[in-house]
Order: sequence, then structure tokens, then C-alpha cells
Amino acid sequence: MAHLQFLGGSHTVTGSKYLIDTGKTRFLLDCGMFQGSKELRLRNWEELPIKPSSLDHIFVSHAHIDHIGMLPVYVRESYQGPIWCTPETLELTEINLTDAAHLQEEDARYANKQGYTKHKPALPLYTLEDVAKCVPHLRLLEYAKPLELSDGSRVQFHDAGHVLGSAMVEAQLANGNGGFTSIVFSGDLGRYHALIDTDPFAIERADYLLVESTYGNRRHAQEDAPHELAEIINETAKRGGSLVVPAFAVGRTQILLYTLRDLKAKGMIPDLPVYVDSPMAISVTELYCRHIEDLSLEAREVFKATGKCPILCPNLQFVHTPQESKDLNSLHFPCVIISASGMATGGRVLHHLKYRLPDAHNTVLFVGFQANGTRGQILKDGAREIKIHGEQVPVRAQIRSIEAFSRHADAEEILCWLSSFRVPPKKTWVVHGEPESSAALAEDIRKLGWKVSVPNYLDVIELQ
Repeated sequence: MAHLQFLGGSHTVTGSKYLIDTGKTRFLLDCGMFQGSKELRLRNWEELPIKPSSLDHIFVSHAHIDHIGMLPVYVRESYQGPIWCTPETLELTEINLTDAAHLQEEDARYANKQGYTKHKPALPLYTLEDVAKCVPHLRLLEYAKPLELSDGSRVQFHDAGHVLGSAMVEAQLANGNGGFTSIVFSGDLGRYHALIDTDPFAIERADYLLVESTYGNRRHAQEDAPHELAEIINETAKRGGSLVVPAFAVGRTQILLYTLRDLKAKGMIPDLPVYVDSPMAISVTELYCRHIEDLSLEAREVFKATGKCPILCPNLQFVHTPQESKDLNSLHFPCVIISASGMATGGRVLHHLKYRLPDAHNTVLFVGFQANGTRGQILKDGAREIKIHGEQVPVRAQIRSIEAFSRHADAEEILCWLSSFRVPPKKTWVVHGEPESSAALAEDIRKLGWKVSVPNYLDVIELQ
């Protein structure tokens, strides 16, 4: 009998990690890093809940760190099998993990240099060398092309519409009687009719379902995101300030650049300099431009009409080196700085926040989900000072957010996706959400007459 164990992504929106054991083969759905509160982050450093060497496969839904961030650790700790992902996710995973390791090494060096760490010395969770050993394990699996496992089970990907190459995972588990038990993991579901991404694939049937709930208790405001962004930019520029946008390098940065191009083309904002200060975001943007055929119809039409990548806006400057990044702090004219990480948990954006938060002329804009305990959530909650690099930084800049730029389906869109099922699954588990989000979505699903629950960390379930 097959078993399912929740190794992450339960009662939290990070650490996505689900083990399936058929008795003859064992594989993970995602291998994500925990982020947010100290309690969650410490899980990354604990002894792994399973022996990586016991796994036969790992299937990755997409390339965000909360879904792939522990891959180098699992490989370092004895995982020897393949890591399956779509072609775009494979490229993004190598970019993202390399950047994550680099940032961890830099943060550890900076912490040791400044002496603000409690650990002597501060160490990265994994290094660039660990990533280099992980990359050879990455394998391609195209959408809708089933991979047969050694026990006769089959696994395939479907487009989740969240970011370039994102996937939901469908596993047909051989039951030993010539039949199959199906289980679907939604991955992170995208939104319908998005600017640059496609709609999520419609699943019609599954015996068991794991569905994400990042925005399970929210409805995205019916706001006009481009107009609101234009208003924020114009107000900030009028004050003589700069706009700092902590943005995820995969997906969110590209949507912002696409929108800025459109706003400039329509004359809705001045042609301010736009700086992308994230080596990973630069690489990802270049990857998007190489895969225009995989973008939305609207984005493809823009390319057809202009002959230019629809994600590249005028007066766009890529910031590559640390010195170039530091030089941005000497700019005293209106501009837009887009930098990672999206939740302000680390990376170059911390230096920009440290420098620009004390100035009331500036604006900090959040355009993505902020997990509990992150600096992003603390700032959104109205903190008047925040700790960065061991120092308390006063917050005088305006703090704004635009939820409509999110690439996560909200509660209504998740329910819309669930409506594609012709019959309810035998059981649905609500995962990858904060406790209140998962609970709210579970209640909505329960009202449909489905059997549903929110699992706990390390719960083990028998799949009948």
C-alpha cells in the first residue's frame, strides 16, 4: 500500500516537500527550503527527516526556492537519483540555486566581517560547490509525457501557469492489480488571463489531491495594477524619491518589466531609469526572452508587432557587479530599483532598503506574497524600524503593496480550477499555505461536498 508523508509545506507557505512511497519506489514532490520565522528556518539545519539515499526520484514543480531550495543539501547528504523538471525549470533551477548559494556565502562572509552573527563562524546552508554537484542530477521531462518508474507507476507534468516552466505533477501509482491509483499535486497555481503566463491546465480526475493555498483565504482585489503602479511611480517621482521593489527574480520581475514597458509606451509614466539589481533576475529575464513562444497570447502579439522582447522596457539597465549595486546608493534622482529577494529575506535588496527606508521621499513597493516573519511582512504591517544586518533601520519611506501582480491563484481561482474535476477526489489535502489560509480554503472545499483536511508536518497517510 502506498503512503504519503508531508515533509514540508503544511501549515506554512514554504518548504514544499511531499514523499510518496509505493512500497517499491520512493519519490519526492518538490524539495523546498523553509523560509520566514526562525522556527521554520531552523528546520533547514536539522537532521533530514528521511535518508536521501532511500529516494529513487525527485520531481520539481517549479524553480522558486521554497520548492527547490534543499536540493543541494539532499544531494550532498547522499541522494543519487534524477531530479525531474520541465526544460525551462531545469534552466531556472540552475540559475536560482547558484544565486541562492552565492547569496548565502556572501551573507555569511558579511555577517562574520561585521560580527553581528550569533554563530561563530556564520556558515551558508550550502555552497556553490554543493550546487555544482547537484546540477548533473537535473533531468528533462516535458509536459504531458509520462515517465514510467521501475514499479510500473507513471508520472507526468502539466502546465500550472504560475511562472515559466511551472508544473503540476500527476502520478499514476501502480497498485499491483494491473490498475493505478492517481494522485495530483497542484504545485503553485497561476492566475487566469495573466499578462505573460498561460492558464493552468485543467485536471478532470484524481483519486487524491494536494492543492496549494497560498492565497486560500483571500480574493485578489479588483484593482487596476498597471494604473496603481503608475500612480505610485508618479507620486514618488514628484517627491524626488526612488521606488524600491523587492521582487522575486523568477516571474515577478518579468511581469513588472512588461508592465513598465507598457506604461512608458502609453505615456502614463516618465521614462525613468529602471535598474534590475539581481544577477539571477537578469539571467531569468534573458531566459524569458528566449522562450517567447511559451508566453501568453498578449505577450506574443507584442513581440509580433514590435519585433522586440515584450519584457524589456526603455531605459532599462541591468546591474551585474556588487560595486555597480553599491553605486546605486549614490543616485539622488527618481528611478525604479527592482531587486531580490521578494520577501526581503536576503540579497542585494537589503542594502537598498537599509539606505532608502530612512528617507520619506522614497517608496518601497511589495508585489508578492510575504510569509509570516519575513521583513516584507513586518514592513507591510507598519513597523517603524526594522533590523537589517544587525542594525535597527528607521522606516520613514512610504510602504505600498499591489496584490494584483501576484502570480498565485486566489481562493476563487483555486475553486475555479477545482471545478474542472468531473468527480471529487477520494481525499484532498490543503497544503502550502499559512494556517489561516489553508483552513479557509479547506472550509470552502468542504462546502463542495469534498473530503478535505489540512495535514500536519510529518503526517503519514495511507493511500487506499
